[in-house]
Amino acid sequence: MSQDLMDFLNPNGSDCTLVLFYTPWCRFSASLAPHFNSLPRAFPALHFLALDASQHSSLSTRFGTVAVPNILLFQGAKPMARFNHTDRTLETLKIFIFNQTGIEAKKNVVVTQADQIGPLPSTSIKSVDWLLVFSLFFLISFIMYATIRTESIRWLIPGQEQEHVE
Repeated sequence: MSQDLMDFLNPNGSDCTLVLFYTPWCRFSASLAPHFNSLPRAFPALHFLALDASQHSSLSTRFGTVAVPNILLFQGAKPMARFNHTDRTLETLKIFIFNQTGIEAKKNVVVTQADQIGPLPSTSIKSVDWLLVFSLFFLISFIMYATIRTESIRWLIPGQEQEHVE
């Protein structure tokens, strides 16, 4: 496990930490961001951490993150619960945290304009997926190579041509 995460989670402690695995280019992560940004105001006794899953792939794998966004609740360094709802709003997150910890959210906490801005951005980053571009280039090149090789082999092998019988 990453030493930074271990230091943050405090394996000998009993504090609860909500960890969000996200990616900056995922629109679902971006739509969750304002709600996650408002959680520290609703639960000041808890700790909150957001990890870019594309930058921390070993942690993502270790904790079973196959898709983002993924939210895990830790007690100390031990994962205790995973948020599995498709409706990712401040209210559903408050209910999840209360059901898992028994800690009630502060009243009247709502998503504000400041939560839209950060710390997690509420807009996904548009960028070129170079791995996808390379994969497509490789696939097209391979298909062209295989087609050329197949045609050249047909002319080289005797008896591959069928005689026309009238």
